[in-house]
Amino acid sequence: MKNFQKLKNPRVKIKEFHILKEDFKSIGILSIERYVRVCEKLKERKQRKMKYQKWIAWGSLAAGFCWGLFFSYYAIGESIPDTIRIEKGETEDFDFHVPITAELEQEGMEVFGNQSPAVDKDKVTLDLNQSFSLKSQQQGNYFMSCKLFGLFPIKSVSVEVIDKEQVVPCGVPVGIYVKTDGILIIGTGSVVGNDGMNYEPAVNLVKSGDYVKTVNEQVVENKEELIEKINQSGGEPVILGVQRDEEYIQIKVEPVKTEENDYKLGIWVRDDLAGVGTLTFYDSQGYYGALGHPVSDMDTGVKVSLSDGTLYEAEIAGITKGEKGNPGEISGVITYLDQYKLGSVEENTSVGIYGKLQRTPEESQDNQYYPVTLKQNIEKGEAVIVSTVSGERKEYSINISSLDYNSDNKGILFQVTDPELLNLTGGVIQGMSGSPIIQNGTVIGAVTHVFVQDATKGYGIFIENMLEH
Repeated sequence: MKNFQKLKNPRVKIKEFHILKEDFKSIGILSIERYVRVCEKLKERKQRKMKYQKWIAWGSLAAGFCWGLFFSYYAIGESIPDTIRIEKGETEDFDFHVPITAELEQEGMEVFGNQSPAVDKDKVTLDLNQSFSLKSQQQGNYFMSCKLFGLFPIKSVSVEVIDKEQVVPCGVPVGIYVKTDGILIIGTGSVVGNDGMNYEPAVNLVKSGDYVKTVNEQVVENKEELIEKINQSGGEPVILGVQRDEEYIQIKVEPVKTEENDYKLGIWVRDDLAGVGTLTFYDSQGYYGALGHPVSDMDTGVKVSLSDGTLYEAEIAGITKGEKGNPGEISGVITYLDQYKLGSVEENTSVGIYGKLQRTPEESQDNQYYPVTLKQNIEKGEAVIVSTVSGERKEYSINISSLDYNSDNKGILFQVTDPELLNLTGGVIQGMSGSPIIQNGTVIGAVTHVFVQDATKGYGIFIENMLEH
């Protein structure tokens, strides 16, 4: 019995070995051999499990290493702007401090600093881990090819030589009225037919953000024309010509008769929008930029495709102070009369709206021209925003905390520090988009977004991104 107990593994629970002492003689040597084989199989299974665990551990380590390498590769690439702009005739200094070697076209471009002998005589090689300077007397575009450690291609940077620009920073409220290019579909719904039944004739056919351009290949320019065409169908299926993103498609929809000579498609539509924003700047020829972000539909969130629009004077009627979870807003009054027109709205882009002024706002008529500062010369720290939110055009102090050179319209992160503005609005509120940002006597950008959870913080766009349009 003692020998058997020495062989027995107390952790192995196998049914046939749960025996009484008096039954031991009947087991025999064969049962002991089976027990040994079972123990060996369990040992092998445990070894295989440990082997799999090692493979999993090594795999996780390798995956983590690859992810870290990818993230580092991405982060290094993002530390260099996709586009670098320099003013014609001016020397611009750069200091990226990244382990990247770059090759830059040499013709028409002067390079000072750390250039190395180039393999191609038409190009200059730069070590972006050290500072360097660029200068050119020729307006135009150049390309800089970047490689990590001089081996792995990481990105191609556009170097643009631009003319020096000066603009008048405004910071005054304006009324914006635009007509959509096509009839914007907001969504679909059910309609009650003349039989009392509910129908959804357009569900799963059209989408929010679609633009209706034609009905049965006939152009419709506004909601009234669309309604007229649907009623003329007499309930027969109609073919809607729809612009969906970059694609033009045709959709067949059967109108529902709701009452005599009245038919509906069950779609919600819009053909114009209006709102209040801030005029950012205008130049010597009267062209302006405003908002710093696109005009978007409040229901669908999509950038509005516009056919034309008008800029009006606006009067601030009220302020809702920003709080945590509530960004606040400016309420304004727009008077749609010719004597209040300021100009046209011709473009709606990801970095603002653009057009030409037929006259300048009264608040900006005495303003002077300011030079602009390119993003590589913007400093973290003190700056001011210009706004008429109090009813009077004033400068309010902010602190710039970080810069993202590759962002379209969120490149400047700042916090409002001015006690007067904090007391009046709580920080940045809706309607202040487009307020110019000034630093060291130059225009560097404009306010674009507010933090919903912290109204004291906001984003701004680089002025060079707005001037590109």
